[in-house]
Amino acid sequence: MKKKISLLICMIAAVLCFTACGKTEEAPYNEAELTQVADFLIGYCAEADEMALEQWKEMSEFGINLQLTEAGLPFEAESFLSVLDSWQAGIAECGNYIEHGDYSFKVTNGKIEVSSDAKFENRDAVISFMFDSEEKLESMTVSANMETGEILKKAGLNTVLGMGTVFSVLILIAFIISLFKFIPAIQAAFSKKPEPAEVKSAAPAAPVSTPAAKKPEEADDTELIAVISAAIAAAEGTSTDGFIVRSIRRRPSNKWSSK
Repeated sequence: MKKKISLLICMIAAVLCFTACGKTEEAPYNEAELTQVADFLIGYCAEADEMALEQWKEMSEFGINLQLTEAGLPFEAESFLSVLDSWQAGIAECGNYIEHGDYSFKVTNGKIEVSSDAKFENRDAVISFMFDSEEKLESMTVSANMETGEILKKAGLNTVLGMGTVFSVLILIAFIISLFKFIPAIQAAFSKKPEPAEVKSAAPAAPVSTPAAKKPEEADDTELIAVISAAIAAAEGTSTDGFIVRSIRRRPSNKWSSK
């Protein structure tokens, strides 16, 4: 690893020796410096083996930033690791790197894009670098040049995959909705309360006969006659021998009562 890092520092020192000293008045960026950085990254990625790339990934972010700062590279650990990942993906799709052509520069929304056509073992590709307004590297991409048939095939596969995913989700949703009809039955099964035991109805009680109210005993007519006779006799000052009571009737109203 130390040998790889030393090689990196030496290459950067060579880059800085041939880099222009500042931005030109015609362009808002230093074309020569960006070209040197792009050449360095392509050269390093093409020469680095898998072991060296894995060693970079195993290093801490602080260690990578320290190495890059000492080398004077205008990028940080995150962007440098993304370049390594993009390069490996490009090699897997296009084959081993052979060469690249001249660079083209494009400024869009303050971003500087540096791109070049490159040849690989299996197919050609375009290598693009993206720098921010301070000319610090943000990312690199390796875009393979595909023929029309390959593009259509890939688009067709993407379409089929997308439609298959959509229909699979729709079928799953339809299946879930079809299960909704069982929800009321399940709720009823869990909320059903046990029925109370049947209570045997008791036989109706026999009506209790209420004894009829006793009528007031009628007064003995003989005694009543004797009392009335004695009262009349006392009022007349005679005896009761000469009185004969034929009948006794109750008057509807008592006129003798005091009002």
